Amino acid sequence: MAISRYLESRKNIAGSACGLVGVALTLAGVAGPYWPVVVAGLYGAGALVAPPERPALPDFPDASAQLDALRGDFEKLCGYLAEVELPPAAAGRLTELTELLTALLDPGWATELLAQDPEGVHTLSRAVRQDVPEAVDTFVRTRWWTRLAPGQEAPERHLERQLTLLQEEAERLAGALRETEARRQESHTRYLEDRGRAG
Repeated sequence: MAISRYLESRKNIAGSACGLVGVALTLAGVAGPYWPVVVAGLYGAGALVAPPERPALPDFPDASAQLDALRGDFEKLCGYLAEVELPPAAAGRLTELTELLTALLDPGWATELLAQDPEGVHTLSRAVRQDVPEAVDTFVRTRWWTRLAPGQEAPERHLERQLTLLQEEAERLAGALRETEARRQESHTRYLEDRGRAG
């Protein structure tokens, strides 16, 4: 394996090309009786000056594949959220958030735009895989402790605030995607206007 890799390497190819120059010099009578040393020396020189091999880049999934995986995780999250009992205000806020996340992850124009926005994919991924489940799970655990030691600040207030912040973040992402489409539309209008003036 290592031998075949070296045979295909840049160093071997450059060394072989220089070695052929040495053979040509030998056939031309320039190298004389020292032709093996000349050929070997030229091969070595070629191998030394050849650029180093560049390792192959790791094959990471593209944004579309990441979004496909994220949709599967979002379905799992929705299954988990369906089993959690929340106060009405927090439940309503969570419903609004999950509807917005559903719209952003729904295959279609939003996904096409997100596939070109790694930061947007990261924002969605963090919300689905970390922020929403952690907010809800922390509420469930804190509510249990609050029942044992009443008098503390109501955990549902923290949950409502967290869900509000997450919804605002998702709305900013949706707004950025909408602006991208608006700029694209304006750019196409300008192109058509310029083309009309040129014609």
